[in-house]
Amino acid sequence: LVEMASAQMGFSTITSNAALSACEKCGQWDQALWILVEMASEQVELNTITYNAAVSACEKGGQWDQALRLLVEMASAHVE
Repeated sequence: LVEMASAQMGFSTITSNAALSACEKCGQWDQALWILVEMASEQVELNTITYNAAVSACEKGGQWDQALRLLVEMASAHVE
């Protein structure tokens, strides 16, 4: 995704969700949060899959406070 951003290819929900799933599997919660920030800055839709993968990455990384913050954010954004 970093290469995509630097090449100005842009983000999509599908590619970002795939990257978030990879972060989830590796417990890379910090990278998952970076992807969410980038998605928001590029105005890419964050959906249930997006948040689920990010929350799981935070959980696997032991970052419960971040996971809870994402759940609150998800509810505030009315993502179901």
